[in-house]
Amino acid sequence: MVREFLRTHVSRSGLDRCLRGHGFGNLRDMKAKEPRPKHSAFKAYEPGYIHIDVKYLPQMQDETKRRYLFAAIDRATWWAFIRVFNAKTAANARRFLRDLGRACPLRIRTILTDNGKEFTDRHFGRRKRAATGAHEFDTLFTALDIEHRLTPPKSPQTNGMVERFNGRIEEVLQSHHFRSGEELEATLHRYAWLYNQQLPQSVLDRKTPLNAMKDWRKIKPEMFKKRPYYLTGYDKYARYGVMPGGAFSYPPYLTLFRLFENVLGFSHAFRIVPV
Repeated sequence: MVREFLRTHVSRSGLDRCLRGHGFGNLRDMKAKEPRPKHSAFKAYEPGYIHIDVKYLPQMQDETKRRYLFAAIDRATWWAFIRVFNAKTAANARRFLRDLGRACPLRIRTILTDNGKEFTDRHFGRRKRAATGAHEFDTLFTALDIEHRLTPPKSPQTNGMVERFNGRIEEVLQSHHFRSGEELEATLHRYAWLYNQQLPQSVLDRKTPLNAMKDWRKIKPEMFKKRPYYLTGYDKYARYGVMPGGAFSYPPYLTLFRLFENVLGFSHAFRIVPV
């Protein structure tokens, strides 16, 4: 077009310099861009607002069926808690809630879940029905004096905080070759331990979830039922490669360490404190 209507002897390099001089180094930048939908940030809450979700786990060679990961994360401190169960049932959801209550230093006020059968008897569609409060999971909420909230139908982004954590779990699963279901579960618990105590989060101003908990306790100690403290490594993981002195002798953990460096951008060396 330039050679035909403006200057017949213009060179490609000359035209390129001309466009760059006027701020058009890439012709794709001149196309009108469609506005991207804006995703609102999570509403700020004080500690004690917990998101819970369930994730399918891959079936291992020594297992007859796949298992399920129950995960919970606090909205304010990003502190996470996980458990692995053989079935996605209301009974296991109750067990998970009880384990969460024992392990969490916070006073849990509210829990947000999706509308799975393990969490509620709320129905949609033709059999639309509101939650009755008589579900096995809901009865435990009443006993513990905790508010149970449900996500709106077809709105998984409402529970997106725990979905993000499940995405990190998926990265661990994709980067490993597990030899057994026991090894898989040990690795996931190990990652949760590192996540809470060693991995700084950008949303927390580069603090770890444990440090965020400690800062909140200084401001509002009444929101805690016990003091959050640093947990040392567990002896039962030594057989999977976590050795005294901090050495990783099992290949999958070397892969996990590289995952922290390359994928998560965390390059600090970990040292496992022997108990």
